[in-house]
Amino acid sequence: MASICFYFQVHQPFRVKDYRVFDIGRDSEYFNDASDRSINNKKILNKVANKCYLPANAVLLELLNKYPEFKISFSFSGVFLEQLEMFSPETLESFQKLVATGRAEVLEETYYHSLSFLYSPEEFRRQVRMHRDKVQELFGVTPTVFRNTELIYNNALAMEVEKMGYKGIIAEGADHVLGWRSPNFLYRPKGTDHIKLLLKNYRLSDDIAFRFSSKEWAEFPLTAPKFAQWVNQVNGNGEIINLFMDYETFGEHQWEDTGIFNFLRHLPEEIYKHPDNDFVTPSEAIERYEPVSELDVHNYMSWADVERDLSAWLSNPMQHDAIKSIYALEEEVLSTCDNKLIDDWRKLQTSDHFYYMCTKWFNDGDVHKYFNPYNTPYEAFIAYMNALQDLRLRVVGHPSYAKKIKVKEIS
Repeated sequence: MASICFYFQVHQPFRVKDYRVFDIGRDSEYFNDASDRSINNKKILNKVANKCYLPANAVLLELLNKYPEFKISFSFSGVFLEQLEMFSPETLESFQKLVATGRAEVLEETYYHSLSFLYSPEEFRRQVRMHRDKVQELFGVTPTVFRNTELIYNNALAMEVEKMGYKGIIAEGADHVLGWRSPNFLYRPKGTDHIKLLLKNYRLSDDIAFRFSSKEWAEFPLTAPKFAQWVNQVNGNGEIINLFMDYETFGEHQWEDTGIFNFLRHLPEEIYKHPDNDFVTPSEAIERYEPVSELDVHNYMSWADVERDLSAWLSNPMQHDAIKSIYALEEEVLSTCDNKLIDDWRKLQTSDHFYYMCTKWFNDGDVHKYFNPYNTPYEAFIAYMNALQDLRLRVVGHPSYAKKIKVKEIS
């Protein structure tokens, strides 16, 4: 039997606007560009909603209604859900309709799509709790399976997530970790007792997410019957095929005129032609299958870039400087008990800010440049650090900070 597990990451950051040095101390709305300069989060969200979320959700609801055994899963970042509430409530309602079917599982993650586990385990736990509360509020469900930001994963994360009560965690099926082993089975993370690990089949996932419309690809055009045939080949050689990808694959990364929606619409029918195939959610996979062996992942891996490590966010001095600076403010920011200030600090933790500063391959026009709303990584760094400087001034100027300094002087 080959079970297909569809998982979609759905995320949009609050991008820092073109925040200039003379805005410092005068403008604390880092993510709201009322001047209609180049970066406008509302416009971006609505553009992607119209190209991807609304039409893709319509196709998936059609499939869920047509096939009673069809299953899917999502992880929504908290900052994405916030933007839906603010800018596109009809899109939020369309996701709620999918989850209400009972066959669209919602996974857990950090609310701010952050790298907090790497720098502050306590902040990581706080953001996970915030995410759980948001999912419960909007969808009425409590996630039992965890996915970390951009599938960043290692043994320590799995152990922490197990302590937090989750029964499963998903990660990248990276070749340098798996070696001769297959991603088409469940594994037990080293150092854990009960939690199970689902690994992305990146070859089949990327055939859809990245290669679908490439005319240079030997398998172009990719059709639903052809893909189903590849899935069928796993029967007898694996138990589960984890198709993990950005939801924006449908309509945004692969435009409608590529045929991506028709591919999605016809895929279940082709998959079901083989009697041993079915679809499962991550939690159902965990209930059905046992780990075949232990998997030891000492170093962090992710699903980003060919290296599948942390280099997309932490490969140059700009990125290291920016991320160390934001987490260095943790104690002082939290001590203010100022909800707006704390929320801005957390929005500045979102991993995308550091991704935009990546200089790997940028001149070669790769995926980093495609996703970057700034002209260069250096502009991303400047806007971010200017906003961070304003945040520092807000902390220093906060009444609680002055009181704290006074107490220190007396003592």
